[in-house]
Amino acid sequence: MKICMICEGSYPFVAGGVSSWLQQLIQSMPQHEFVIWAIGAQEKQQNHFAYQLPQNVVSFQDVYLDSVLKEKIAENPRRTHLSAAQVQAARELLSCQNPDWSVLFNLFRGNRLKGVEFLLDHDFFSLLQEICAKDYPYVGFTDFFWTIRSMFLPLLYLMGSPLPEADVYHSVSAGYAGVLGTMAAISYKKPYILTEHGIYTREREEEILRTDWVPPHFKDLWINMFYMFTRCAYDAADCVTSLFQRASQIQQEIGCNSAKCTVIPNGVHIDKFSDIPLKEPDGFIDIGAIARIVPIKDIKTMIYAFSLLCDEMDNVRLHIMGSTDEDEEYYEECLQLIRDLELKNIIFTGRVDVHDYLKKIDFTVLTSISEGQPLAILEAMAAGRPAVTTKVGSCDELIEGKGDGFGDAGFCVPTMHQSALAEAMITLCQNDDLRRQMGENGKKRVHALYDHKQMIRNYLDLYQEAIDIAQKKWNA
Repeated sequence: MKICMICEGSYPFVAGGVSSWLQQLIQSMPQHEFVIWAIGAQEKQQNHFAYQLPQNVVSFQDVYLDSVLKEKIAENPRRTHLSAAQVQAARELLSCQNPDWSVLFNLFRGNRLKGVEFLLDHDFFSLLQEICAKDYPYVGFTDFFWTIRSMFLPLLYLMGSPLPEADVYHSVSAGYAGVLGTMAAISYKKPYILTEHGIYTREREEEILRTDWVPPHFKDLWINMFYMFTRCAYDAADCVTSLFQRASQIQQEIGCNSAKCTVIPNGVHIDKFSDIPLKEPDGFIDIGAIARIVPIKDIKTMIYAFSLLCDEMDNVRLHIMGSTDEDEEYYEECLQLIRDLELKNIIFTGRVDVHDYLKKIDFTVLTSISEGQPLAILEAMAAGRPAVTTKVGSCDELIEGKGDGFGDAGFCVPTMHQSALAEAMITLCQNDDLRRQMGENGKKRVHALYDHKQMIRNYLDLYQEAIDIAQKKWNA
């Protein structure tokens, strides 16, 4: 079987939980071939991989969102002369409603019509004037034009890229990856699976609400666009997976058919981590954060909380294990914050072998604003390390359990709450017995519920289920 994995802003360019999950998934299915269809943000990422592609990756196809800026426009571009159905589909697309995606795919797939040409066409201007007059009568048309152009040019460009052929299409997020997965599945009449590690739409919504580069009067439009992309993927997918039950419920609230929804928790290589010994006492308590240095991981709150911890204790060290080059500006801001607070004993390690580094760690901390089911916490728990996490994604389930009887494996605190985070860290630093007991509780929970082998069996079964569903659908 040839499986096409569609990745947006992650594998193989960016290290992290989703990318590590996918690397392990591919390596654990040597009997199958994989095609990687990777959507990167910038062309400068080309050939700069955070992972070595496994041997059973038989094809790699990449496309970059900023490549559209190099698209050439013909001196005398042809008029599109859209049909009534095409006009209606384009109108609903630009209004962020529920377009007929099959009509749009037929129009833009393989550059039958280049997106950059369509956005300069008479039909496009006519539609835009209509929408602007109806929905944004008090907004300047020029502002509306450039907003719509920046929103949809990347999508139309991606829809013009070549479609790799495979037996199954599996996107590891909704968004652009979900639209491409839908297009490939419809074009080739093949099964399509969507896996969401977090809830893509909710994450984009949070980002847009906080950002200052989207004018307030256009924020709803941007948010609606991402909801539209997600509905496209939910409607087309034969199976939709999430990592925990609450995420599945959110998918259904957004509009996914409950009959499609399946919960497949992450799994870790238990044998690999369970033999890591506890750290030998050396007079220091060492805290580990396995996280990329990016805003969504909220490293600044971690630094502030560590500062509060240092006001109470001297013998503590914070090791932040993750890439520092994904958002260099944010990394520099974190370094400046450390200087401003006059902190010592914060170590940015860069990417490390987590397995080996955990030997130096007493417990872990996670301060993310948004998460799914973090592998970093699962791996640390498998090694008997308790954790202090924010209450995001399934972290409360990992730490507190769901009536499984294993007991707490650390503490869950509200997001961006410096004092609550510091208080939990102080408690673990000052109580060796509690730290060991919570570490043992977490280890038992991971052994019982989050085994990597079971996760792989679940996905193999899911692929066969999706194939059976798709065959019935396309042969009907």
